[in-house]
Amino acid sequence: MTDSTSAPAVRVRGLRRVFGARAVLDDLRLDIARGEFVALLGASGSGKTTLLRILGALDAADEGEVLVPEARTIVFQEPRLVPSKKVLANVTVGLPRSRSADGLGALAEVGLERHAGAWPTTLSGGEAQRVALARALVRQPELLLLDEPFAALDALTRLKMQALVGELCLRHRPAVLLVTHDVDEAVRLADRVAVLRDGRLVTDEKVGIGRPRDPGDPAFAALRRRLLADLGVEAPAPSLPSPARTEAGVT
Repeated sequence: MTDSTSAPAVRVRGLRRVFGARAVLDDLRLDIARGEFVALLGASGSGKTTLLRILGALDAADEGEVLVPEARTIVFQEPRLVPSKKVLANVTVGLPRSRSADGLGALAEVGLERHAGAWPTTLSGGEAQRVALARALVRQPELLLLDEPFAALDALTRLKMQALVGELCLRHRPAVLLVTHDVDEAVRLADRVAVLRDGRLVTDEKVGIGRPRDPGDPAFAALRRRLLADLGVEAPAPSLPSPARTEAGVT
């Protein structure tokens, strides 16, 4: 850990993680500035979640330097709520009782203050994931790790959750690493988008598109195509307008 305010929140150098004979992460280098939102794309098995787990102290590197803040939290694909605890108790689990007011404040930020006394089984999938997000934010993390947190949600709820996470991250300004398979999600939310392949980052690009970001924006579409190409997916070329008709005076 480093306590210098000018240093990045995350500093990774020469990271290597081997499973059997395969190096899932190989001499990987990554910086994430304080308050910066980075999205990480990659094919299944490319090492995205392995990197996130190492940054979250759930796994260990075989080689390399990994410097991260002590104040860090993870939001997983599943909400991982404790069924025997009500919503507020899930948000403040592991915290002193004196933090109950903070828990209520976090629930208010995700629009669930009226559900503080509810049981997890009464929540929808989107509501449960919002509780998981409140549980992460109440700990005031300097580093927020998001492991495909919207993957299990329906399309409409997913869009709403993306907007909520974007808003909350702009407000609280943690460093963020989002692991996702969704290229549009990455471009919509992140300050930078990286692509992991063969254990290394083959792309690390700033998103120079103003917010809010519209998938119909030509700059959005161009970045999407580049990222898909880096992922080995051939994106369809944009359709061209039909030739103008000139006969009978029609142009």
